[in-house]
Amino acid sequence: MPYVVTEACINCKHTDCVEVCPVDCFYEGPNFLVIHPDECIDCNACVPVCPVEAIYADDELPEEQAHYAEWNTYLANQWQSLGYNITEKKDPLPDAETWAGKEKTEQDILTWEADA
Repeated sequence: MPYVVTEACINCKHTDCVEVCPVDCFYEGPNFLVIHPDECIDCNACVPVCPVEAIYADDELPEEQAHYAEWNTYLANQWQSLGYNITEKKDPLPDAETWAGKEKTEQDILTWEADA
């Protein structure tokens, strides 16, 4: 049962979760983090430290965010091949507090994918 990063992380990208991950299974895009499902050891260390509550066990995903399991798998594989593994905490995006709690769309992720 891997963990999944969901919509609340888009345009925020807090990295508290990365700091506590014992296996370095997080990958970083320009405005979103994902968990590689094949690398996650289901330890739950990341969940309580996420300041925007963006991380869920895959079997506890809210129905409207269930598709993020597929997004995490897809993007983790893409970003892994580019060497975008993140293993140390960084500052969140400059406007993370502005985006916290606001509705976001996957288009923010896809825009970067098209540019990559």
